[in-house]
Amino acid sequence: MHHPRRRFLKQVAAASGAVTMPWMLSSNVFGQNGVTNGNSGGAPGGTASRSQAKDLTQLNWHQWRGPLATGVAPQASPAVEWGESKNIRWKTPLPGKGHSSPIVWGDMVYVMSAEPIGAPVEPVYDNAPGTHDNVGVSQRHRFVVIAVRRTDGRILWRTTLKEEFPHEGGHMMGSLVSNSPTTDGELIFAFFGSRGLYCLDVAGGVKWQKDLGRMQTLHAHGEGSSPVLYKDFLIVNWDHEGDSFLYAFDKHTGKEIWKVARDEKTSWSTPIIVETEGKSPQVVVSASKRVRGYDVHTGALIWECAGLSGNVVSSPVAGNGMVFAGNSYDGQNMVAIRLDGAKGDITGTSNVAWKLNRSTPYVPSPLLYGDTLYFLRHYQNVLSALDARSGKPRVDAIRLANLRDIFASPVAAANRIYVTSREGATVVLRHGPDPKILAVNQLDDSFSASAALVERDLYFRGERFLYCISENRTGE
Repeated sequence: MHHPRRRFLKQVAAASGAVTMPWMLSSNVFGQNGVTNGNSGGAPGGTASRSQAKDLTQLNWHQWRGPLATGVAPQASPAVEWGESKNIRWKTPLPGKGHSSPIVWGDMVYVMSAEPIGAPVEPVYDNAPGTHDNVGVSQRHRFVVIAVRRTDGRILWRTTLKEEFPHEGGHMMGSLVSNSPTTDGELIFAFFGSRGLYCLDVAGGVKWQKDLGRMQTLHAHGEGSSPVLYKDFLIVNWDHEGDSFLYAFDKHTGKEIWKVARDEKTSWSTPIIVETEGKSPQVVVSASKRVRGYDVHTGALIWECAGLSGNVVSSPVAGNGMVFAGNSYDGQNMVAIRLDGAKGDITGTSNVAWKLNRSTPYVPSPLLYGDTLYFLRHYQNVLSALDARSGKPRVDAIRLANLRDIFASPVAAANRIYVTSREGATVVLRHGPDPKILAVNQLDDSFSASAALVERDLYFRGERFLYCISENRTGE
């Protein structure tokens, strides 16, 4: 019988140029011997090529929205059915709370959390303009990164990075830690917004840290944008009610490479990196006034496009030379942008392939699977599937009757779509011209974080637990 985890580790080793040795098949090899996609291969003194690094990244879920930043895991084939008594490999209680999504590299899962500490005091409420549905702060909090072993769910380390009494309590349906970490397999990057930006090694040691100041978010509803990596560049979006910026830092040292002022107020969108043939890679950021593309090496603005409304939460996705950005708050909007020839203000030009003003997403980000763009209406249970190039519906809107409120972004693998609600239910649909519902699964937790898909595993971060869902397939 061929053990799937051993086969997976052999694939990772092959992609990095390493030789698979017996010790590499132990449970914590990647917790102590991470393989970077930049500087070193698996063997001492080795150097991974760009194509090898991409292959290695696609075997993992190293960032918010996965290896392609589209919600798709191209190498995964996770379970279709599960429940509290079916296909659960492990279920680990997590300290504190966070809507930060898990990331996975090799045999490790990394999550971020905020743990209340000390005796409670009388709640302190925010006084920002327009404040509503906010949570009062009554305790100091410890802001931590946690490393969990994939094989058994054991917490291997927990590093405290900051302790403070938060200046904003955030929305009643949010959390103090909604930013997700990212990793290259050797370094882990955790952005806690007002609590700082941190770089850790795979043993949990702090390599460097940056204090970017204090965010003042719209309605004091909290922070949520996640960092993104491109080679040695670590990109951070800092949009808030004060002066807004886009930053690039050296991932090894934390040194600022460039900093660009942005004419924007609060957004919660995470930047994406878009590479096009023969051109410098771009950082694309969605926000209320403009969707913008920047040169990743210099921060220079390449293009910008109006078309979204206020309170941009969902992140854009990109593929086949196009970018897709949408939101839904005081208006429903989505724009599809052709990158070829995009320069300057492209609003209303032929670079805008199509626009939409109905059923667009608010909290969950779109899912781009092949040439099909999926997205949920606001944060409700209505799923649209469009031809990404034309914007035309592939099927009628799909009502997911078993779901209600949906904050987690849809994810996909093995021609299947996974949509998870805050009430603990996940609908699994078939990807394609006939998106039939394959299963409806229920867990005893509430989920706002998005799932991570690696190999045959699904990772769900709930309000109380981190789950590993893994189907036991016999005869392999």
